[in-house]
Amino acid sequence: MKYLIVNADDFGISKGVNRGIIEAAELGIVTSTSLMVRQPGAANAAALARARKKLSVGLHLDLGEWVYRQGEWVRLYSVVQVDDARQVEIEISHQLQQFQRLMGRDPSHIDSHQHVHREEPVHSIVKALGANLGVPVRDVGERIIYCGDFYGQTGEGESWPEGISVEGLKSILSRLTGKITELGCHPGYDDGLQTAYRSERAHEVKVLCDPEIRRTAAELGFEFCSFDRLPREQRSAGQVSLDQDQPV
Repeated sequence: MKYLIVNADDFGISKGVNRGIIEAAELGIVTSTSLMVRQPGAANAAALARARKKLSVGLHLDLGEWVYRQGEWVRLYSVVQVDDARQVEIEISHQLQQFQRLMGRDPSHIDSHQHVHREEPVHSIVKALGANLGVPVRDVGERIIYCGDFYGQTGEGESWPEGISVEGLKSILSRLTGKITELGCHPGYDDGLQTAYRSERAHEVKVLCDPEIRRTAAELGFEFCSFDRLPREQRSAGQVSLDQDQPV
């Protein structure tokens, strides 16, 4: 048996995104989500999650966002200077405390907005946090493989609908070979989002809820699970990434 965690990033960025994530969890294949505690929909997201005990909720660290414009990546907003280890450490500690206050518990896993924790000094700080909490950190370790191929834009921010089609997702599932895989996704509804990834989110909801996806996963031998449902030794072991470095 192969295990598939389907994790929705950006929980809390807005009520529309929250609604789409919950829909994809209740009617589709989403099993886990990652909460952005600094965003305006965070309290609403936490309330929705607390009422749904089967949905694992992790911490989606938010240190800023970049967009691709005129041939280069530029900052849309910045929380801290990501090359300042002290600033990063203080902000991450604050976001963890906010998560604990909102959810009443520790996160089931840790990742970050636009994968900013892949680079130092953020990487070492987040890795240590995951070890202290005993939870997986995306791209750390080898037991849980991360796949970020299900995404509706290219690396330069151009629309790529094939990446979030039913056939595209079926193809992605057919290529997964690890015993435990985390499939990243970004379902939701655009309610005035100030981000580069907007209209694609509603299409992700539709595809993630398509019955054909669940049938294909079953045929390929996958069992859906969440971070909370993994055995303790596997939840604390971390992950290695096989995605395409998508930015959101």
